[in-house]
Order: sequence, then structure tokens, then C-alpha cells
Amino acid sequence: QLQLVESGGGLVQPGGSLRLSCAASGFTLNNYAIGWFRQAPGKEREAVSCISSSDGSTNYADSVKGRFTISRDNARNTVFLRMNSLRPEDTAVYYCAADWFVTTGCPTRAYEYDLWGQGTQVTVSS
Repeated sequence: QLQLVESGGGLVQPGGSLRLSCAASGFTLNNYAIGWFRQAPGKEREAVSCISSSDGSTNYADSVKGRFTISRDNARNTVFLRMNSLRPEDTAVYYCAADWFVTTGCPTRAYEYDLWGQGTQVTVSS
């Protein structure tokens, strides 16, 4: 069964850090572009970051540049999202997703992704 499972979310104070994990089962994560998205209550799902399969190139939303880092651990079949200097506006459910078809770069639009995880809640509050 093809599956993505996110973990690592939780409650953190402003300025704190979290590392989210996106673990794949049933397929090799390194062969596909992987994106991280988030959705806050009452808002649309938005792209946070993505990493390509071809050359490891990355993309970040302007709101997280310099604070978030996406990376792969091929041995663990996992993609990570390291989040530093967290702000209350980062509060959301975070999802990872895999794109089966893109061969270069990584998409930033949710509809281009084919397999989604169940999400993990991140809450930034004092």
C-alpha cells in the first residue's frame, strides 16, 4: 500500500523549532518530487516547500524562507521539514505530498500532487 505518514508536529512557543517528518511506505521517496503544504482553519491549503527528485533543488514560500529547510534522508525513505523561528501565523495542519509525474523541479500547486499524507498539527502559541 502506497502511503505517506507525517509526524513531528506539536505545540511550540513563538521562536521555537520543530522538525516534521514525511515517511513513505510502498515506494521509494527519492524517485519523486515531494511537497509540504499547510492549511490553517478557514484558509486555503498553501505551499510551504518542495524538493525535486532529479537534482534535489528546493523551493520555499516567501513567508518561510530563511526559517524552514526541506531535506531528504534516502536511507530512511523520509523527507524532513526543519522549522525554526516559528511564529503564531505558522499554526496549521501540515501535509506532505508526492508527485508521480514531474521529472524536473517540484510543483508548488496542490492539485499537481498525487498522494497525500494525513497531516500533522503544528501550533505556535505562548
